[in-house]
Amino acid sequence: MRYFLLVLALAGVVVSYLALRVHYSTGPEICSINEQWDCGIVNHSPFAMLGPVPVAAIGIAGYVAMGILAFAKRKRLVLVAALAGLGFSLYLTHVEKDILMVYCIYCVTSLGIISLMALSTAGWLVVGRRVRG
Repeated sequence: MRYFLLVLALAGVVVSYLALRVHYSTGPEICSINEQWDCGIVNHSPFAMLGPVPVAAIGIAGYVAMGILAFAKRKRLVLVAALAGLGFSLYLTHVEKDILMVYCIYCVTSLGIISLMALSTAGWLVVGRRVRG
């Protein structure tokens, strides 16, 4: 399971990096699909920053940390981090849907990745307890 989580964490780093590139770009974006899907609008909005730090950079750091924790078999810490990331990602999806009224394909992909990480880690914990108990 830890290798699966490591692959998901790597995928999260890649997606977050792509979003960070959009954040710092000034040209047209390939991920600007239509009025409902435009990464440029999302990643250039005030919600794309947490203080002085781009949200995508926080995503990169979070996925790296979860990958390291998963590799070290720190199941509970991975679950805590994944649930925190999932909560933050759900908040950002709310911002996209209800405030900006436009979605970023990278953000939605990241939501899928962190959701899968949280569910997989929870399952890893449950299976580990049943095997021991």
